[in-house]
Amino acid sequence: MTGIAPEKPAAGVGRAIVRGTLWLLAATLAAFVAGYVAFALSLARQEPILKVEAEAVVALTGGSDRVLDAADFLARGQAKRMLITGVNRATRSSVLARILPVSRDLFNCCVDLGYQAMDTAGNARETREWAQSRNITRSLIVVTSNYHMPRALVELSAALPDIKLYPFPVVSEHVDVADWATDLGVARLVGSEYVKFLGALLRTRVSLREDDLATAPLRSSASPD
Repeated sequence: MTGIAPEKPAAGVGRAIVRGTLWLLAATLAAFVAGYVAFALSLARQEPILKVEAEAVVALTGGSDRVLDAADFLARGQAKRMLITGVNRATRSSVLARILPVSRDLFNCCVDLGYQAMDTAGNARETREWAQSRNITRSLIVVTSNYHMPRALVELSAALPDIKLYPFPVVSEHVDVADWATDLGVARLVGSEYVKFLGALLRTRVSLREDDLATAPLRSSASPD
């Protein structure tokens, strides 16, 4: 009588690895989808009413509404200076001076244009350099689109860890983030921002960790015996 050959251990281990990998992929996908839904639901549907008085306001370019809303804070005296970061190099200051809701004197004295930033991380670096040059150390109003705000805050918080940030998410009439579950175009936009947000979050956390490790020996050597 011929018996059934026992299962080879290697084959059993291989199947276990495949099952474990599939479970890991499924869990990762579920976490990603859940994070996307949470991200979409967290985006502002209405513009807030900010009554704070900050040292300055920064507008991240990408839409005229952002710049106009930021200028309103300057005009109302809720900010003493204004930075427009990521300005197209072809845009002349005289053009902006005509469209912003501030006087020409206020524009000349208190509006700064940043032409170097090419992305959100660049916006953060440009804002940090500007804040240092203008001695802005305590508070800053941040103006950008509602779907862009989470990533902007990640980058700016890493670049300006000691400055209090007051977000003003701009709600565009052209993009209703509430339609993320029914409008494919909005879903793609929000999904793209979510992926970029995760990338910014990971990169800034790694960068901060590397900075902590780099300064640890210096802190240790400066500690009293």
